[in-house]
Amino acid sequence: MALPPSLKPLIVAGNPDAPHTLEVFLDYVCPFSGKFSRAIDNHIRPLITHGGKYDGKVKVIFRLQVQPWHSASTLTHEAGLAVLRVSPENFWPFSCQLFDNQEDYYDIPTLDLTPRQIRAKLADLAAKVIPPKAVEHFQDILTPKGHLNGGVAVTDDLKYNIKFARQNGIHVSPTALWDGLVANEVSSSWGEKEWSDFFAAKVKS
Repeated sequence: MALPPSLKPLIVAGNPDAPHTLEVFLDYVCPFSGKFSRAIDNHIRPLITHGGKYDGKVKVIFRLQVQPWHSASTLTHEAGLAVLRVSPENFWPFSCQLFDNQEDYYDIPTLDLTPRQIRAKLADLAAKVIPPKAVEHFQDILTPKGHLNGGVAVTDDLKYNIKFARQNGIHVSPTALWDGLVANEVSSSWGEKEWSDFFAAKVKS
């Protein structure tokens, strides 16, 4: 449930000081993760913010779950972390944009694209959400520099997310943790009733 201070914007819903934590491991190019991202806004957020029944009691952390069998997964997650760096308040809006356009980054649509071309597409997508002055910084962050195999400016942030998932035995997306334990019952197909029932069972007044 811990986060480095620089990654605090990964708390995408609820009060950061809330006593309960729902952690969701999502991959930007996983269709079920896309469904889950929409559930966060449509079903979970109304329950845990703005006077909802569990306002102040639950927070949601988005854990970036890179799945390397999808060739563009690493590049999309780097883009999310770059937005988090240059425009943290727009990290979740960008993530939602990326989930809504995730098919553009599936295996076949990106088959003949180079990493440079994919990053350019991601920059165009980011430009729809982040301030114009931040776009150049976003592109600079995703430009490899220095050592021939040193990655980009957010590689260490990416490593943190991958290592966190590995040490917790997370293998697939989406996976949900409630207060640090895997909640196998959680489904990306859940609607308002299922989430209401889940919180009613888990959150004790």
